Amino acid sequence: MAKRGKVVITCAVTGSIHTPTMSPHLPLTPDQVAEQAIGAAEAGAAILHLHARDPKDGRPTPDPAVFMQFLPRIKQACDAVVNITTGGGHNMTVDERLAAPLQASPEMCSLNMGSMNFGLYPMLSRYKEFKYEWEPKYLEMTRDFIFKNTFKDIERILRDLGEGHGTRFEFECYDIGHLYTLAHFLDRKLVKPPLFVQTIFGILGGVGADPENVAHAKRIADKLFGDDYYWSILAAGRHQLPLITMGAIMGGNVRVGLEDSLYIGKGQLAKTNAEQVTRIRAILENLSLEIATPKEAREMLALKGGDRVNF
Repeated sequence: MAKRGKVVITCAVTGSIHTPTMSPHLPLTPDQVAEQAIGAAEAGAAILHLHARDPKDGRPTPDPAVFMQFLPRIKQACDAVVNITTGGGHNMTVDERLAAPLQASPEMCSLNMGSMNFGLYPMLSRYKEFKYEWEPKYLEMTRDFIFKNTFKDIERILRDLGEGHGTRFEFECYDIGHLYTLAHFLDRKLVKPPLFVQTIFGILGGVGADPENVAHAKRIADKLFGDDYYWSILAAGRHQLPLITMGAIMGGNVRVGLEDSLYIGKGQLAKTNAEQVTRIRAILENLSLEIATPKEAREMLALKGGDRVNF
């Protein structure tokens, strides 16, 4: 059975899935990312999962210089664990995806546990016009795109970031097979417990956002990892709150944020990341679940500490 303790809330502040047309509240500039990340931490997020965007037009960017415009500000303003993406954006090479984490040497990074179709193109039909020319091209491109995370790619990230920088990982598992891939690396002792396993539901190309799949993912993870892991749940779009609440009741940790859903309720755009953190925190506390502080999250996940990063 997964380790249970206080509930760690992760907030994924901007991501690389949604585009500027979809919400005026999506943080795009370094200032906006910093402000929204700090707000989410103040609302109760122990971990902040961060991507960067080009401040000119909001497209995802791997540029370490852009990350460095918000990482120090976030660290100075709050104690939250900074978790930098190694997934980047849909058009980035592994070299590009690793550029910022290798420079920043964070406590934590995301790590996708398999190559997959990752379809964003159905979102094209929801908008008649786009603010920027790159947006519809970016969405359409995913019709014929494989998000590449080979065994060699994963080995490289574990070696260069994990061994090289003492960074630990949010293992992103978009399908049941990804759990078995993670078990393979555990068997080879390339990853060390306690694992932080983020099961992801509702991305086109991954496992669907059904309660049965949440229960099944937990069952398989328990079988593969025993008590060597902490479980967390992420669900896309309108599935966010129902499925992460279900997961929390089952002993899991939770992830919210405008990367995963732009909404706070039916037809109602979230104005900030903090709004989503506040909502899930209220739900959890009404269920008599306690919220982990950043210090408690660091202890649970055996992180190296905010004093050992390069920002």
